[in-house]
Amino acid sequence: RYFTPREVAAHNTPADCWVSYLGKVYDLTPLCKEHAGNVLLKPILTNAGRDISHWFDPESKDLKTHVDSVSGCTVPYTPMGRVLHVPPPFPRSDWANNFGKPWWRNERYCVGILSSKTRRIRVINTLTLQEQVVEVCTEETMSEILQRYLPYNSHAGSYTWKFFGRNLDMDKTLGGNEVADESEGFFDLRMDEDEFMQPICLYFNDDLT
Repeated sequence: RYFTPREVAAHNTPADCWVSYLGKVYDLTPLCKEHAGNVLLKPILTNAGRDISHWFDPESKDLKTHVDSVSGCTVPYTPMGRVLHVPPPFPRSDWANNFGKPWWRNERYCVGILSSKTRRIRVINTLTLQEQVVEVCTEETMSEILQRYLPYNSHAGSYTWKFFGRNLDMDKTLGGNEVADESEGFFDLRMDEDEFMQPICLYFNDDLT
């Protein structure tokens, strides 16, 4: 499943802690509950709901490193303070390293993929004349976009989705359906894209699925 940065940002408390990094979204709530009260959680909790890709080397997918000025050793670079599963700078007898994979390499926390670009679409129900602006991921198919729209219309599956009279292929993305993303053009022209948002029209099929 794809997530927008806005969706990730909504999970920003110790009881509901999500972060994104290197293109994926992680729910670290179980980690926070397991280590509640541990000061090494502070950098994670401070960044709850945010993207922390800048912590990591995109090639190794590990924390970035630097040469410690005191020990001369290569150590993880943690400018916000040492974080959970990072070894102490000097040998200590009380550090337990039996946790297996560090949290940033543990895929059990992964809940989805962070969208590389989102866009807003205007969905018009031609039966009721209601319209909604929905933020979607450019990577999502129309079927996945339909799932996002369900809170506004639980019978959305009973409608034919059209763009300027042309039926949309629900197995393709907006781009695959030739619904162009013109946001960059509007930005270059200093125009408000919300005033020229292209409509996706829904036509009722009368089957109530």
